[in-house]
Amino acid sequence: MSESITYASAGVDVEAGDKAVELMKEAVKATHGPQVLGGVGGFAGLYDVSQLLKYREPLLATSTDGVGTKVAIAQAMDIHDTIGYDLVGMVVDDIVVVGAEPLYMTDYIACGKVVPERIADIVRGIAAACEQAGTALIGGETAEHPGLLGEHEYDVAGAASGVVEKSKLLGPERVREGDVVIAMASSGLHSNGYSLVRRVINHAGWALDRQVSELGRTLGEELLVPTRVYAADCLDLARTFDVDAEKAVHGFSHVTGGGLAANLARVLPQGLTATIERSSWELPAIFKLISELGNVPLPDLERTLNLGVGMVAIVSAQAADDAVAHLNERGLPSWVMGSVQASAADNLPKDGPDYVQGAKGVDGGAVRLLGAYA
Repeated sequence: MSESITYASAGVDVEAGDKAVELMKEAVKATHGPQVLGGVGGFAGLYDVSQLLKYREPLLATSTDGVGTKVAIAQAMDIHDTIGYDLVGMVVDDIVVVGAEPLYMTDYIACGKVVPERIADIVRGIAAACEQAGTALIGGETAEHPGLLGEHEYDVAGAASGVVEKSKLLGPERVREGDVVIAMASSGLHSNGYSLVRRVINHAGWALDRQVSELGRTLGEELLVPTRVYAADCLDLARTFDVDAEKAVHGFSHVTGGGLAANLARVLPQGLTATIERSSWELPAIFKLISELGNVPLPDLERTLNLGVGMVAIVSAQAADDAVAHLNERGLPSWVMGSVQASAADNLPKDGPDYVQGAKGVDGGAVRLLGAYA
């Protein structure tokens, strides 16, 4: 008689998946308010949107993203309860850029083998970050892919939906000459540029458990610092400095892949240029370290890593000082980094590494980086 082949012998453990759900269930439930129906485990997540009746012209916003190769660091260190913050930050903070409140999120985890405790750690991190952002985690999927992914390998992705009143929509059409650009500090590398970072540390021969005095911790601990989630802070700022007021928020830019200049250019209208003073902040130690270890050219650093700025707000000049004070009072280090003027306001070259016009398919405004970092 030929050997009997089962799903388990093919490498898929259904019982392990069920155990993972049991381990994560309470963390997921903690993100649920009365709008979430059906609990955990249904075929579809249900969210009561009757609250949208209060909107005159509700616009739905959606975003999807992953964490990239930062998961390789989590897997190498066998620490999995922080990567969820990276996923949530990459997704919900794209939604708040237009002023939308992220309502709910779903996640997807693909792995070579379901280790219930590991999957539960990942989802607990996602749930904790969702709770911080005020976003319900209403569904997800864990898929076991033996033969495609290694036993200890996984990747994560997520999607979120939100809503904004049409009259409160933020974006390029709001930005005006004379507006001020405010930087909000990143918590570290966040989740972009890890292919460069990993190449640099591998080339240098540095181990993840290496104690680095400039960082005050091991290299691996620094590389796993979770992405700062800005959603609650940005939404609070937009409510406090209403778009229709004299002291107003006009837009946000989430600094992810492409770096500061490219992402800021996406939210500027044609004809306007944001001038950014590098001297307004000092590069955090991890960025200096990557630069020196890999002899990475400054233009490459600036278009790959966030260099200490994870989110940007564009506000009216009248709001600038109060907005900075407001963010700092919330525990989010922030400062004025530049201003917006007409693109014809200077005679400097409109090309070169210090000048970016339009980015990621958006034929918008421009960003000019001036001077040297403090």
